[in-house]
Amino acid sequence: MQTYEVRVTEFAEEALREIGQYITYKLLNRDAAVNTLLAIREGIRQLSDHPQRIRLVEEEPWRTEGVRKQRVKNFYVYFWIDEDHLRVQVTHVVYVGRDQKRQMETMPRE
Repeated sequence: MQTYEVRVTEFAEEALREIGQYITYKLLNRDAAVNTLLAIREGIRQLSDHPQRIRLVEEEPWRTEGVRKQRVKNFYVYFWIDEDHLRVQVTHVVYVGRDQKRQMETMPRE
């Protein structure tokens, strides 16, 4: 069984920080922030095993570029797979209630 290295871009790390801050300071629920971030990070970690099991996004041009999204709690984790180097690149984490196409337009294509 092949294991993939999972990398999280700085852009995605910033999204995670913003999620934590929003839940902690706007919703005033530090425990929920911690639990949400732990769940998202665990979902990201699990991408090291069989990331191909996650479907490609429907929207173009991201589908053609191989972008996939995994739902973790109320968030989508966007990523692509570099098969040549057995690497998963997490590019964004977005609340499901947001305009996903608009959010994908802002994420870097690294």
